[in-house]
Amino acid sequence: MLTGKKAVIFDMDGSLVDSMWIWPEVDRIYMDKYHLTEPPTFHRDIEGMSYTETAQYFVDTFADLDRTVAQVMQEWRDMTIHLYATKVFPKPGAVEFLKDMKRRGIALGIATSNDRSIADAALNARHLAPYFDSVRTSCEVSAGKPAPDVYLKVAEDLHVEPSSCLVFEDIPNGILAGKNAGMEVCAVDDEFSRPLEKEKKQLADYFIRDFHDIFRHTYERCDEQK
Repeated sequence: MLTGKKAVIFDMDGSLVDSMWIWPEVDRIYMDKYHLTEPPTFHRDIEGMSYTETAQYFVDTFADLDRTVAQVMQEWRDMTIHLYATKVFPKPGAVEFLKDMKRRGIALGIATSNDRSIADAALNARHLAPYFDSVRTSCEVSAGKPAPDVYLKVAEDLHVEPSSCLVFEDIPNGILAGKNAGMEVCAVDDEFSRPLEKEKKQLADYFIRDFHDIFRHTYERCDEQK
């Protein structure tokens, strides 16, 4: 998996840290507050969108939501930053993996769809920020995932060719973003996206249950199943 790789780039939510559980609850509370009803395709519609794109989706989709994009984003920040700082923890084996990559001299980056202030809160609360040479959000580039923009931006920051990067992602549109950037992608198991496991394995190059799989050499090579 790591042969020839000069950089490892992580999606944050559901890939590096266990945080995807926050967002369905935030959506539920927010929709109840404004008496909104989610469309049947809601979760797939917003999959991989940047924080800004998701707020725009809410404003465009819910005619009764008399809020600006900026107001929606700020309300979400107010609801979530404390949760990220106090109740979000790294995936099993993730910290050991980060330490091992640092020992090997492999550059590390974050490419997240989340808001920058929330990402910083999560990384700083668990003392993960010093491991990373670049942290970028999809709001800082032209388009969110599955567009490759945020991954390409991190690779540019790290001064590494995309073909020398390994990505860790937990959702199909994120996996596609990494592949569209010309990178190899390892899909990460997460409870939130477990119903999509078959699709994740079809799109990715590798699959892990947690980061201990890498040390144990028990990760799956997805190309062997295609």
